[in-house]
Order: sequence, then structure tokens, then C-alpha cells
Amino acid sequence: MTIAGWALILSFVGVLLALTKPVGLWLFALYEGRRTPLHHVLGPVENGFYRLAGIDPAAQQGWRRYAVHMLLFNTALLALTYVVLRLQGVLPGNPQGLAGLSPDLAFNTAVSFTTNTNWQSYGGEGTMSNLSQMLGLTIQNFLSAATGIALAFALFRGFARREAAAVGNFWADVTRITLYLLLPLCVVLTLFYIAGGVPQTLGGVVDVTTLEGARKTILLGPVASQEAIKMLGTNGGGFFNANSAHPFENPTALTNFIQMLSIFVIGFGLTWTFGRAVGNTRQGWAILAAMVILFLAGVSVAYAQEAAGNPVLHQLGVAGGNMEGKEARFGIAASALFSVITTAASCGAVNAMHDSFTALGGMIPMLNIQLGEVVIGGVGAGIYGFLLFAILAVFVAGLMVGRTPEYVGKKIEAREVKLAVLAIAVLPLIILGFTALSSMLAPGLAGPLNKGPHGFSEILYAFSSAVGNNGSAFAGLTANTPYYNALLGIAMWLGRFFVIVPMLAIAGSLAAKKHVPESAGSFPTTGGLWVGMLIGIILILGGLTFLPSLALGPIADHLAMIRGQLF
Repeated sequence: MTIAGWALILSFVGVLLALTKPVGLWLFALYEGRRTPLHHVLGPVENGFYRLAGIDPAAQQGWRRYAVHMLLFNTALLALTYVVLRLQGVLPGNPQGLAGLSPDLAFNTAVSFTTNTNWQSYGGEGTMSNLSQMLGLTIQNFLSAATGIALAFALFRGFARREAAAVGNFWADVTRITLYLLLPLCVVLTLFYIAGGVPQTLGGVVDVTTLEGARKTILLGPVASQEAIKMLGTNGGGFFNANSAHPFENPTALTNFIQMLSIFVIGFGLTWTFGRAVGNTRQGWAILAAMVILFLAGVSVAYAQEAAGNPVLHQLGVAGGNMEGKEARFGIAASALFSVITTAASCGAVNAMHDSFTALGGMIPMLNIQLGEVVIGGVGAGIYGFLLFAILAVFVAGLMVGRTPEYVGKKIEAREVKLAVLAIAVLPLIILGFTALSSMLAPGLAGPLNKGPHGFSEILYAFSSAVGNNGSAFAGLTANTPYYNALLGIAMWLGRFFVIVPMLAIAGSLAAKKHVPESAGSFPTTGGLWVGMLIGIILILGGLTFLPSLALGPIADHLAMIRGQLF
């Protein structure tokens, strides 16, 4: 590890902390439905959409209606994307003449982008036409991200409202988030990426002559616009197969830094928005403190392991850290930092190949996902996932002091605790169940590139990524098969919506309750003890659940490496 590496990590966190309140204020304005400076320009567009769709943005929805509209909307988006991908070969915007996707790959990809997972079982530039990238995928990047933030707003209202029957209006939330947050920021980021060397064109290919005199064909397309929302919306799906390790997606150290900021900035801001919504910004700062501590702990381990390198290679005379699978443009520190960021959020973009990390260095991205991706997390999904753990933490605190637990002025009772447990239990149940199934069946065992614990890690990572709606991969798994396309697609859908529906039920239950003023017997939820308890609950419920599987995979891989054995 180097001073320069730690300077990069600490400056990254410092910039985000400085942006937290400004971004949180903007999000709070959207949460409340207040006017912003952009309403002068985009207000007519918003109102025109409502008139065209026959929507009354002032009409409030109970949690059930909110959930039904959200599910119908996402199902329709899934169907649209599936049709576009299947018919790609006969649709325009296909300068390379690429064929339509097979049914299983189209299903997997449509589910992936609908659920904000953006898992890619295909090579982007060699499989998707420009039209598919824009109409089938980029639109999903906007709307799946907007859906996540809207759902966070619904849960915020559950905590903030008193004896209310509604948690907001799904259509108004999604429209405002898209128009006044995601779209303007993406325009700015797109222009920045173009200036930095990222292509933005509807042309398909360009032929060039290399320095050696050979003729090469370079694939191009609308890359910069997809790159902007891919990062900001914590989507992660790359235009190119190499994702953000490709120089056309991520040309310089500056674009790399901005991409990392983009992944986290909305998640940071939402913590402040939550505090403001419940009338106490210290609540939001406490949540952010727990997130940042977990994040820095993960970065420290990943960076230390990658900087230490592989002892087996050291014995062969190859000194230094582990540069396998990493871009020389970024190096070890930026690659390790990016890997922890993209898996602490549900982004999945990569600038280095996680399969080539050391065993424990690669375990940290996997563990980030298995914790529920609540260490900042995806846009919206991170904060509402974290609040589920907060409900359990305050329940445990209530048991210790012998009182009915309360959190930000709402009594946490049996219904909320049961729903929170149900939502949290979805991840380990599906991840471990599908991993076990794939570790026994022939189609599942045909996927891993490696044998032994590393091969098991490839399967475990794939289902962790799918159920956690992350989308990154260990890269050694051959996933473009009917078996993995189908099973991973089902895992992505269950991992997204089997968490959302119980969460919305909690929002509806909390909104209907009275506000309970804080008293001398209330457990304080803004200090260091609360932050420590949140971290402990997340590590116990999230971490220990997966410890046996991690012992079979990356931990066993690490112990074998120490003994001089590589898989």
C-alpha cells in the first residue's frame, strides 16, 4: 500500500461528504414535490406527460396501490425490452447487422436491466445493436434507477407521516426523479465523458491502420450517454464487454474518479434526505457513518490484499502487488477502490476483473453484495435496505431495555419486524439455494472455468450478484447457457421484488401510526452506540449467514494459496 493510494481513497470519501448535503437538499425537494429551478424548463414536459397518461400527480396511493403500479410498470418494461432484443435483427439502428438474441439470453437481459442488476451474459459490442443499447437498455437504466429512489421516498414517508393512509404517488415520484435528477445530471456527465474521449455516435464501426500497418475495425456507438446513467443509476451494464476497463468507456484517471463518485453520490445524498424527512438530520448522518465505516473496512482489506500480491508468484521471483486482471492506467489502489465501490453499491461496473483478485481481495466485493448491498447501496435500494436492518437493530435494543422499540418516532412492532426479517431472508435463501443447486447439477458445474474452491466462488459470486441486483461477475463463469440464463434471471427478479413488496408493506404500516415523542426511556439512534449496533447487526445477520459458504470458497482458496497451491 502507498500514501498515494490512501490519498486517493480518503479524497474520494472527502468529496462525497462535501456533496452529501447539497445532493440531499435536491433530493428532498423532489421527495416533497416542491419546485426546483429546472421546473421553468422541464415543468411543461412533466405536466404534458401527466395529461398524456391521464395521471393526477396529487392523488396519493396506499402501499398496495403503489406496489401494484410499480410491479405493472416494471413488468411492462420487461416485456418491451424482451421484444426489442428478440427482434433486434429486423429493427433499424443495427449497423453491424447483428441477429436477435436467443429466447433465454433475451429473457436474462430483459430481467437484468429491469431489476437494475445489469448482469451481462453477453459481450456488449458484439451482441447489441445501437437501437438495443438505447431503447432496450439505456431507458431501463433510467427507469429502474428512478424506481429505486421512488421506493426509498415511499419508505421515508412511512416514517415521516402520521396516521396517514398513503405513501405517495408512484408515477409522480418516478417522473420527477427522472426529469429533475437523473436526466440533467446525465447530460452534464455525458458532455464530460465526450470531452474526456468517450465516443458518442450512431455509427457502428470505423476502420483504422495501426502503427504496425495492420487494418483493424473498431466498434463504436452511443457510449458516453450510456456510461453516464450506467454509473449514476448504479446500473453497471457496459457498452463494451470489458466494461469500465475499456479505454472507450473509461479513458483516464479523471474519468475513473468521476465514475466512482457517480456511483455513490445519490446514495450519500439519500441518507441526508432521510434525516431531513423525519425531522432530524442527525439520523441520516448516523446511517451514513455506519455505511462509511463498513465501506472503509472493506477497502482496507481489499487494498491490502491486492497490494500484498500472490506469495506463490513471489517465490517464483515475480515481486510486487497483484496486477493480474487490472488496467495499468489505474493500478492497484484505484482498482481495489473501484471494486469495493461497485459492490457496496448495486452497480456492477468493473475496471478490473474480480476473478483475478487474490482470494481475500475478491471475497470483499462478494461479501459487500451478501450483506444486502446496504453499504451505500444502489440508488434508493441501499437506503431502504439499510433501514430494514435499522428496524431489526432497534427491535434488539428494545428487547435489551424491556421496552417496545421505537425508531424516529414510530413504534416498531411485530408486523414491521416480521416483514423486515422476510425481506432480509430472501437474499441468503435464494443465493445459497441456487448456489447449492448449481454445485450439484451438471449444467451448473459446466459453467466455472476453475475447479476447487475458486470454481465454487465463481458460482457463489454469480448468484450473489444476481439476487443482490449487482451485476458484476467473477468473469470465469460461462453464464450464457440456457441453464444459467434462466436461473440467474429468476434470481434477479426474486431478489428485487421479494424485497420491495415487504418493504412497501412496512412503509404503509408505519405511515398509519401515530408519532411517539422521544422520552427518557427511548433508545438514542444518533450516537456512536447506535452506529456500532447497526454495524453489528449487519455483520451478524448478513455476514455470518454466508460464513460457511465463504469458507468453502475464497477462504479455502486463500489457505491453499498460502500452502503454494493455485486453482
